Amino acid sequence: MQKLIKAFIEHPQSVDETYWQHMLFAGSFSYKLTLAAMAAMVHAIFPFLFEKTASTILRELVNKTHNRS
Repeated sequence: MQKLIKAFIEHPQSVDETYWQHMLFAGSFSYKLTLAAMAAMVHAIFPFLFEKTASTILRELVNKTHNRS
């Protein structure tokens, strides 16, 4: 049981977050990646739509992950 609990808290602690803070951050990250993927798919079919949306979202996500404590 102790190893299971450790598995859930070890990584969040390594980035100075609680389990719940990390879940919120990762969930938000996943949501934004999904939006970027959807925008890219629409852009693939209709190149005049969402011309910079996916790259803007990805740049924002890279900046967020590189500026974490």
